[in-house]
Amino acid sequence: MSKVIVITGAGDGLGRALARRFARDGETVILLGRTLSKVEAVAQELGEPHFAVECDVGNPVSVRAAFATIAQRHPRIDVLINNAAIYEPFTLAEVRDEQIAASLATNVAGPIHCAREALPLLRGGGHIINVTSESVPLKMPMLWLYAGGKAGLELMSDMWARELEPEGVRVTVVQAGMMMDETKTGSSWPMDVAIRFAQENAKVGLNLRERGISHYNSVTDVFRAVLDMPADLHIGSVALSARKR
Repeated sequence: MSKVIVITGAGDGLGRALARRFARDGETVILLGRTLSKVEAVAQELGEPHFAVECDVGNPVSVRAAFATIAQRHPRIDVLINNAAIYEPFTLAEVRDEQIAASLATNVAGPIHCAREALPLLRGGGHIINVTSESVPLKMPMLWLYAGGKAGLELMSDMWARELEPEGVRVTVVQAGMMMDETKTGSSWPMDVAIRFAQENAKVGLNLRERGISHYNSVTDVFRAVLDMPADLHIGSVALSARKR
């Protein structure tokens, strides 16, 4: 039976790849994104019954409105994938107020807002998947706020799993490594920031040029496997790392 899957940050990157994969598999995909034109473009590519909803996950009012819209068409959903995130390097000395606020709002509060609003639609067999990062165990220099937010999400996910088990809702963490596709040609960071990020990581033995990079499409296979687990099995977390080819 077809699943109804809600994906945040579905306008590009992994979110877009997941939307394409699940639509191809015959599931119904609801694409959430802060920039409506981006998620609408993907939804139009996929066609009916898939649709896009504007949603800034860091804004609780926006999230409530988005899930109210979803509930009008789907009083029940099967899966929420909290994928939206802000990924930006900086040191403690240079981080700006707006960078702190944006990272915490999107990477920490965002999954909470979405999971809370999705919960009434998920009860009785739903699944929350929270996307985190290999930067948590690697402790990559200049990514302390991003990694810290993801580490917090991993802890919350573990506690949500225990809290929501009586309600029939499973919670899984997918800890992803470096990944991209043909549309991602390089970093969007200022050149000096990208260079300094690489240099600081090299100092602790992380040579970014030597690390593997996986394709978004390969990563979608893992999400497919997680969703296809039998009802009497549960995967609490999956840790992925890219291989050099």
